[in-house]
Amino acid sequence: MKKKLIIYLFLWATLKSFGQNPNWIVYNTSNSELPNNGVLSIAIDSFDIKWIGTVNGLSKFDNHYWTIYTPSNTPLLYYGTIHSICIDAENKKWLGTMSLNIFDDLNWFYYEFRQSGALDIVNTIMTDQNNAKWMGTNSTGLIKFADTNWTFYNSSNSGLLDNHITALHIDKYGNKWIGTAYNGIFKFDGTAWVNYNNTNSGLPNDLVLEISSDENDNKWIGTLQSGLVVFDGTDWTIYNTSNSDLPNNCVSSIVIDRQNNKWIGSSNANLQAGLVKYDGLNWIIYNISNSGLPSNQIFSIVIDKFNNKWIGTGQGLAVFNEEGIISSVEETILIREFSLSQNYPNPFNPSTKIKYSIPASLNPSEGGTLVSLKIYDLLGREVATLVNEEKQTGYYEIEFNGNNLPSGVYYYQLKANKFVETKKMILLR
Repeated sequence: MKKKLIIYLFLWATLKSFGQNPNWIVYNTSNSELPNNGVLSIAIDSFDIKWIGTVNGLSKFDNHYWTIYTPSNTPLLYYGTIHSICIDAENKKWLGTMSLNIFDDLNWFYYEFRQSGALDIVNTIMTDQNNAKWMGTNSTGLIKFADTNWTFYNSSNSGLLDNHITALHIDKYGNKWIGTAYNGIFKFDGTAWVNYNNTNSGLPNDLVLEISSDENDNKWIGTLQSGLVVFDGTDWTIYNTSNSDLPNNCVSSIVIDRQNNKWIGSSNANLQAGLVKYDGLNWIIYNISNSGLPSNQIFSIVIDKFNNKWIGTGQGLAVFNEEGIISSVEETILIREFSLSQNYPNPFNPSTKIKYSIPASLNPSEGGTLVSLKIYDLLGREVATLVNEEKQTGYYEIEFNGNNLPSGVYYYQLKANKFVETKKMILLR
């Protein structure tokens, strides 16, 4: 049985090995398993796993292991450029490529969208409160997928006057805000369409690259050439290089953190671009000359539960935290109790990973803790022993390969001192 085990190292040791500032980590093709340094899209799933879309393939990163999916090793991933990633309520990955890929951790699915015989690109994907998927395309318009039904909105059958969708946002009321290439923004509440453009509103530019909402439901809008725009439902406020410290008028990424700070990126490779933080008063600029940012060209920004910013650039994946990068790795500094995590993926075929933690011994002189991790079938028969030895305090991960077992329900049980915990997993072929 194939096993793979790793004890997680302290964060400072990881950073030291990379030789990087503790506020910044940069992953690229030379120090990680990214398939390409052009990182176009990022999403984080419910297991805190990062999914990174590049110019030439997809990477899965669980903070320790990398898995690469490219057209050469993934049969239904026909096109390697991943323009967008959305993770739905069932933890399925929806990938905007040359059309659409869906990955449920076991199986890949592919859907084609064509206009005049040519494949169409899915630029952006979001899920609404009902787990319906909304997709913006290059020329097909807006697509909705709910349950098993597809609905297409375009210039010939709806109030959407532009079929080239460049941005998509769903606000807390369920309204869809659709940025287009030639006609500004369309708001769709499920019934009525409202268009905001540079002739009927304060929107200064009709090519909209990004839309986001803050805690007050103000819309923050990124344009191609006219900077950053804020719309409160009545008034429009414009920030550009002439009236603010915004370094570049091309705004392609906007993410708002829990403190209501705006993090702004530009996909323009101009030396005056980079990452910008705006707190409502002050503009702070991070670029290749004053920070660990590997490129001033930013395609995507995502903020994780530790307030780390994951930044997709033209020269790799950057991770940044003003207070110092925090991750699950750091938690090994003080482990207070035993724990056994749910295996991932689950269901699995044929392998899955199991994580567990061992706290510091109350009597360090006694050495480590005797740990047992075993697999049982539905009848309670032992089918595998993964661990049966003393372990020091730390976080551990082990891979279980059920290649020689039939499909079915299995149980894995961790025993350590007086701690016993059992969880269920499903092998599905």
